[in-house]
Amino acid sequence: MRRLGIGTAILVLVLGVSTMSSSVQAQCTASGAPDSCGVPGSVSLTAGRVVRLQMSAGSTSLSAPTTADFDAGFNATTGPTLTISANAPWTLHVRSTAAFWSATNTSPGAPARTDKPAGDLSWSTTSSGGFSALTTSDASLFTGPATASNATTLYFQTLYNWALDTPGNYSLSIVLTLTAP
Repeated sequence: MRRLGIGTAILVLVLGVSTMSSSVQAQCTASGAPDSCGVPGSVSLTAGRVVRLQMSAGSTSLSAPTTADFDAGFNATTGPTLTISANAPWTLHVRSTAAFWSATNTSPGAPARTDKPAGDLSWSTTSSGGFSALTTSDASLFTGPATASNATTLYFQTLYNWALDTPGNYSLSIVLTLTAP
């Protein structure tokens, strides 16, 4: 019984070695150098456009207006930092989702302004000016070439009017869209 077990093991080992060497010989043959050979091959890859937009914050609380802000007609707020990564030229757009701010009453007898236009919020990529009124159409914030990391800060300017902007809680949703045309 022991002999039969060893004979079976040897037979399995011989069959395994002959199977391995035939598969290696089918893939590569070498003349004069049995331990090395080369098989030509190639690889291919299609890399699509890849873009990423990261924001330091998902929402921004605008600065509450003071009497000086009402007198000046506006105040400013520093918004989120936007970081773009893209493997192709890109453009970042901004727009409002609605033509008017949503408003909730906070003072009896002085209803919140329900017709405050989206354009009362302006945006810029510099704190010193060049603000553009927000609309419901995409506006180009800025563009750039392929980059691993391009960061900029978004700045807001909110317009105020003594006669129109009544007390209330106001909010406006905006959309940032990153494209790589």
